[in-house]
Amino acid sequence: MALLSKLPHIGTTIFTVMSKLATDHHAINLSQGFPGFDCYPYLQDLVSEYMRKGYNQYAPMSGVPILKNRLAEKTENLYDVSFDPETEITIVSGATEAIFAAVTAVVRRGDEVILLEPAYDSYAPAIELNGGVPVYVSLNLPDFSVDWQKVKDAITDKTRLIMINTPHNPCGYVWTQNDLDILAELIEDEDIYLISDEVYEHITFDNRNHLPLFTHPVLKEKTFTCGSFGKTFHITGWKIGYCLAPKKLSTEFRKIHQFLTFSTSTPMQYALADFMKEPSRYLFLNEFYQKKRDLFCEGLKQTPFRFSPTQGSFFQVVEYGHLSSEKDFDLAVRLTKEIGVASIPISAFYHDQKDHKLLRFCFAKDDEVLEEALGQLSKATF
Repeated sequence: MALLSKLPHIGTTIFTVMSKLATDHHAINLSQGFPGFDCYPYLQDLVSEYMRKGYNQYAPMSGVPILKNRLAEKTENLYDVSFDPETEITIVSGATEAIFAAVTAVVRRGDEVILLEPAYDSYAPAIELNGGVPVYVSLNLPDFSVDWQKVKDAITDKTRLIMINTPHNPCGYVWTQNDLDILAELIEDEDIYLISDEVYEHITFDNRNHLPLFTHPVLKEKTFTCGSFGKTFHITGWKIGYCLAPKKLSTEFRKIHQFLTFSTSTPMQYALADFMKEPSRYLFLNEFYQKKRDLFCEGLKQTPFRFSPTQGSFFQVVEYGHLSSEKDFDLAVRLTKEIGVASIPISAFYHDQKDHKLLRFCFAKDDEVLEEALGQLSKATF
């Protein structure tokens, strides 16, 4: 009997493809978005400590209380916004799970969901698996800001949800207060929900401030805010994230979460709660990554690429359309094979593989690795 695929047009993710290519050709992997350095040894020690103490069984479905309390304290201190840790904060197995659970909670068959492209590649499949219809709105070039007239034009009586990502992956745009105000005006009187992917909340540059959607009173009541400890504490392999949402939204979210993963690693939750007692462990992350961004951008000046320094995240986009008409995927493959540096073609983040001649590089690597990669990129030929 033939198996009828629920995602017939989906293949292997571009991240897997390029990372494998980097491994096969012994290239420097600046493609997949993970830090090239380990997490803090003290955090590892805390995990071991809680494992030895016997914290090795199921955690509560919504997360261990101390970690939820710590998140509530952080949100109150940083943004002056309160969430009830018992009813409005849920610990999950990675932000990708949070996004899928939130989509599942609100999207019904035939509902339309607005995606701002280029968009992270897990969004559309989550929508389609729940019977929703992705509606694509392109971001403005070259800064990838939001074209609000296009968003307004895309809203119909079938619009159920809008997906937000700030700081933006792959292109680094950081939302402004004006963005929040316009969005609030558009949806205030509409039955439209929001999912805000904010995993890079602590990685913004040049004195920009991250503005969570929940800092706007209109948006807070409609928003599932999805975050990640992985990007903040260099532990992407732990797959621990969270969702902040009003009680009525969290109730529906948890109904889905309990049948996806039910709960998340117990000793790691306790370790993170202890680790977060010291706010400096996340408050100065932007300074740490700005040094890497600046180092990488300074080196890019010695290459033929054009670029504007990214506003946030740990990705830098470069443009090569002035050099070649080569497809971005082909160039990414060629650079991996010929000069030993792997990147991600931005066309992979468009549903129709729209090619603006852009590549994305991850600079969350040791300085020595970045300098070696930049030396290789300076040898790129077109």
